[in-house]
Amino acid sequence: MTSSAHVLGSVLAAGPGFQAPGIEAFYPHPLFSFAVLGVQFEITRITLILWIATLAISWFLVATVRNPQVVPGRMQFIGESGYSLVRDGIARDVVGPRGLPFAPFLASLFFFILANNLMSIIPVAQISPMSKFAFPLVLALICWVMYIWIGIREQGVGKYFKDILFLPGVPKPMYVLVTPIEILQNFIVRPFTLAVRLFANMFAGHMLLLVFSLGATYLFTVGGLSYVFGAVSFLMAIVMTFFELLVIFLQAYVFTVLMGTYLNGSIEAEH
Repeated sequence: MTSSAHVLGSVLAAGPGFQAPGIEAFYPHPLFSFAVLGVQFEITRITLILWIATLAISWFLVATVRNPQVVPGRMQFIGESGYSLVRDGIARDVVGPRGLPFAPFLASLFFFILANNLMSIIPVAQISPMSKFAFPLVLALICWVMYIWIGIREQGVGKYFKDILFLPGVPKPMYVLVTPIEILQNFIVRPFTLAVRLFANMFAGHMLLLVFSLGATYLFTVGGLSYVFGAVSFLMAIVMTFFELLVIFLQAYVFTVLMGTYLNGSIEAEH
């Protein structure tokens, strides 16, 4: 059962009047659960969607380079275009001259987020795992560990943390104010905003699609003049689907670009 179908059943079973969809779709019942070393794990339909999206994008990327041609076919062209976008537009232009070695990681990040975001408009799935805060948070923590490690590797432990804690050119009395702000910005705000931006956009997009699609379904069941408003709601659901498609690509790109800027700050000697 899809998330929309599950919510629709709840709406129609709730009695007269339209019941706005809630957050039930983000907390599906576990398909099965197990424990490892006393830690309980649950596998839900969102977990399965994450696995399917990961396998699908992995297969696609492997297929694009399995038999490379001088004149690329459609699949090879799409794969190469996506990688070139990340390599040239982010690794080279955002990270800097020393950013090309990070292109594979940034491309993997971009395609992984993109594939999972696309699940929000794929029939049967109809929800992005990135609309669950835990998944963007894990990605943000991976990025957080990586750009700190790169900074330490490139600049050394002392210089890296000194430049963060004590910005060059700042009067010493101002460190009382500036240093806590820099600590918050580099070690707390960055990963938090990375995760929240992706999560909030995918969460809101899913809820908007639910409201218009379920609203159209409900209005069509009422009959009478409601058919007119049902048609308007159905049209808005289509419009919002195309808008969601734009958000899907944009959020994957923005997340990757921001990671590129953080890598640039870690590589460069000056912050």
